[in-house]
Amino acid sequence: MKSDKYQKRSYRDWVKASGLCKAEVAVQETDLHILTDKPVDKDFVEDKIRLLRRHIEGYIQKDHRFLTSLSPLAVEKTAPLIVRDMGRAALQANVGPMAAVAGAIAKFLGTSLLRKGYRDVIIENGGDIFLKTTQPRILSIYSGSSVLSQKICLKIKPGIKPMGICTSSGTVGHSLSFGCADSVVIIAADASLADAAATAVGNRVHTQEDLPAAIDFARSLKGISGAVIVFGDRFASWGNIEFTA
Repeated sequence: MKSDKYQKRSYRDWVKASGLCKAEVAVQETDLHILTDKPVDKDFVEDKIRLLRRHIEGYIQKDHRFLTSLSPLAVEKTAPLIVRDMGRAALQANVGPMAAVAGAIAKFLGTSLLRKGYRDVIIENGGDIFLKTTQPRILSIYSGSSVLSQKICLKIKPGIKPMGICTSSGTVGHSLSFGCADSVVIIAADASLADAAATAVGNRVHTQEDLPAAIDFARSLKGISGAVIVFGDRFASWGNIEFTA
């Protein structure tokens, strides 16, 4: 999995979620910020994370390529569900399966909480978000040293179904990216796909001139509903996105 070197997620201090209960849960490298409409059962969350990690790590023991491959891999039909989900998302975005790991863990945990009766569930896993909300929410895009950091905000409307809002960066954080974008935000119904697609789009941005082609690529991915790319003092966007102050 990813490096276990601790990195303080200071952006979490800026979160204001009126009416929601906050919890932070960390199991090895998996470090989650959870917002729910009622207090979360931390024992349940920790057990679920451990189970998901065991499934992923167990499969890596069988096929070491799953950890290191930078391109899609065929996954066994008998593999755990989260492993197959990551493999599917990677195939859609044409990246390695671990590009979907943060979004997949957030998605599988979030889905479990919804099944337990939670109505509002927001799980942030290193900038990758699973979200189901009954109220409008404002999401500010953190873009490191860019002059546009936290100045671009998205209005997320309440919906019947959950969604994924995932971020990749070539300048912030420890996740692997072959691009130089300050932030790439992908919106999709599926958080695993949004995570993999954010990596794929980010890999295509090396200069400001790459923004139009990267947006075109995001538009070509089935299942993606929106994209925002921030590079220095410029940004590009496409899709069903509502900006707000």
